[in-house]
Parts: sequence; C-alpha cells; structure tokens
Amino acid sequence: MTFDTVDARGLTKVYGRQRALAGVDLTLRAGEATALLGPNGAGKSTLVGILATLVSPTAGSVRYGGAEAGGAAVPGDDELRGTIGVIAHESHCYGDLSGRENLLFFARLYGVPDAARVADTLLARVGLLEAAGRAARTYSRGMLQRLALARALLTRPSLLLLDEPFTGLDRGGALALGEQLGELRSGGAIVVVVTHDLEAIAGRADHVAILRRGQLVFEERGEYSYEQLKDVYHRHAN
Repeated sequence: MTFDTVDARGLTKVYGRQRALAGVDLTLRAGEATALLGPNGAGKSTLVGILATLVSPTAGSVRYGGAEAGGAAVPGDDELRGTIGVIAHESHCYGDLSGRENLLFFARLYGVPDAARVADTLLARVGLLEAAGRAARTYSRGMLQRLALARALLTRPSLLLLDEPFTGLDRGGALALGEQLGELRSGGAIVVVVTHDLEAIAGRADHVAILRRGQLVFEERGEYSYEQLKDVYHRHAN
C-alpha cells in the first residue's frame, strides 16, 4: 500500500499518571519534510512511536491515506508497517555483519524482491558501496546513520520517521544527511525529523511543528532560515 497523507487526530498517550500526549492533531503530506521540535519530555518520541504504529495511543487515531490504524495492537498493520521507515537515535544495525549483509538481512525479513540489487543500489545512494564489505562495527557514526537510512528505504516507504538523526554527526555528516532528506522530500516521501539541531534542519524542512508538554503549540508550513527557526522555537517551546 502507498499513501500521500497522514492525519493524526486527537492523539493522547498516558503512562500511568503521566500524560505524554494531549490531543494532538497533525496532518503530514507527501513531498514535505516536517521538523518536529520541542524540549526534552515534550512527547516527540511518543508521537513518532504512534505514527510508526509501534506505540498504541490511549485515545485518538491515525489515518494513512484511506487506512486507519490506532497503534501496535491493530490487526493487519504488517502491510502498513512495510510502508513506514524508521531511523532511531541508535542505528540498530548488527555490528558483526557487513553493511551489505545488514541490508540483505532486513530485505529478506521484509520480503524485498531482488534483495542483492536493491541493497547495492541503496548502498551506492548513501555513499557506502566502497565500504559495503566491512563490518558495521568499524563504521563511523555518520556511516552508521547512512546505513540506517539505507535500511529504512528498503521497502520504498511512503513515510520516513527520523528521531534525532543528526546527534553525534560532524558538520559534514549532518550536511550529507540533510541532502539525503532533501532528495527524499523531492521524491514524494513524507519525511518527519525530530531534532534539537535547529541549524542542521534549517532550510531542509517546509513544515514546522512544535510540541510542549504533550501539546502541539505551533504549526506552520514554509521554509525557515536558522535565525527564523531559532526565534520561533524560543517563543513557543519554552
């Protein structure tokens, strides 16, 4: 399945007495990159988990095009999850496997046809083809992030969710990842980036959403310079 919109309505998540999200409404569109911002504890990772169908909301729902899902407990989500790529703070790649072996392993899990060709195409796309035979544990932080991106793209996802992808990268690595995100956006994917690195995401996103204490306190479409983004963040996130 494919989709060109994601509509979250009334998303609420409660852990015991702690409310992580409080009635969040958010619409994501194909060809857009959304910068999901906010201080620690604002609910960003919880929202990403729900959008990825890995966390069940306490209330509310998410529609992926014409399909509705409420979270991890919803039957039939396997097909939907195949259209969602996730990059977490950690790469979650297997260190003793080579870059190519990592992609082949996940490609076979997802049932990707012609896995070897797809793996090499993606390794070339993220600039890792020459290092494809090396064990992933020998990769730098930036290389691991690129490998994780290649893994997330194996199923040609309609929705790509990145949680703090710039953490630990040098400026060159951050710029390279930013360029990849721009290409994905231009290719029609729905891209969501959770980050505290306003400089890295400035000019790379055309939709900004800010969470504070589980609530969506700011949302606007348009490209922002670093100075503009910093001003908007400080006015709404603090």
